[in-house]
Amino acid sequence: MLYDVRLELHYDYEASVHGDRHLVRVVPASLPASQRVIAAGLTFDPRPELETSFTDFFGNTVTTISYEGYHDHLDVRLTARVQVDERDQTADLSPTLDGMRQELARIWSVDADSPHHFLAASPRVALDPKITEYARQSAARTLSVQATAMDLCLAINRDFAYDTDATKVDTTPSEAFELKGGVCQDFAHVMIAGLRGIGIPAGYVSGFLRTIPPKGKERLAGADAMHAWVRVWCGKHAGWLEFDPTNAMVAGADHIVIGHGRDYSDISPIVGVLRTSGQHHTKQSVDVISVD
Repeated sequence: MLYDVRLELHYDYEASVHGDRHLVRVVPASLPASQRVIAAGLTFDPRPELETSFTDFFGNTVTTISYEGYHDHLDVRLTARVQVDERDQTADLSPTLDGMRQELARIWSVDADSPHHFLAASPRVALDPKITEYARQSAARTLSVQATAMDLCLAINRDFAYDTDATKVDTTPSEAFELKGGVCQDFAHVMIAGLRGIGIPAGYVSGFLRTIPPKGKERLAGADAMHAWVRVWCGKHAGWLEFDPTNAMVAGADHIVIGHGRDYSDISPIVGVLRTSGQHHTKQSVDVISVD
């Protein structure tokens, strides 16, 4: 599938800000055999005094911007054309949980793709006994790591209510689990915590999801959204596979990857510091348009 992606992030500040520095991670990634960025452009208003870019440890594209002067707003705009290939559904080649432990013991690599980075607690995902027990129920119903991940994906979708008012960006997986509700970030964090709790490496994927309007309804401009799902290491033969608990599915050609990390903190769209007083208000608009 060929997509045109447009993203706008708008920040209104109650009082003027200055001396701000930001890290921006919104540019889609080029991934071997699954996704190719044909073109991408990122602009800012006001224009930053300094703009650079680098690739972080996990291979994500990071744009750094900084300001010295005063300003009362910040607009981040992305335009990109991305080719996403259908992902082949192959046979389940993943090991059992015991087999997973044996495979992990034989892996010595600690490069960016090593499953060892995705086994322990991370800044935004603590291991919670209740979530671990919830994931053990999926393990008890299945025979392989891949099947366990899919079962947990479906269970979260079944047992949790999608509610944009239930949680905030800093809601913990434990809080979302008690609420049995939240948004895609919460669903992903709960699934990651559960899988890690039973010894399955899991990480966070940030990206875009193409949405299709109901039959007979027009597509609303800006109605698509940034999205989050889960990346699971299913053993040396199956490798990394992706699951979307918000939509109860394996991630496919409608999922456009920005990047991945241990949790939201590694791949948040924008993070930084600034000097100001008062609050700020945020608006987000995303368009994912099929070119085919």
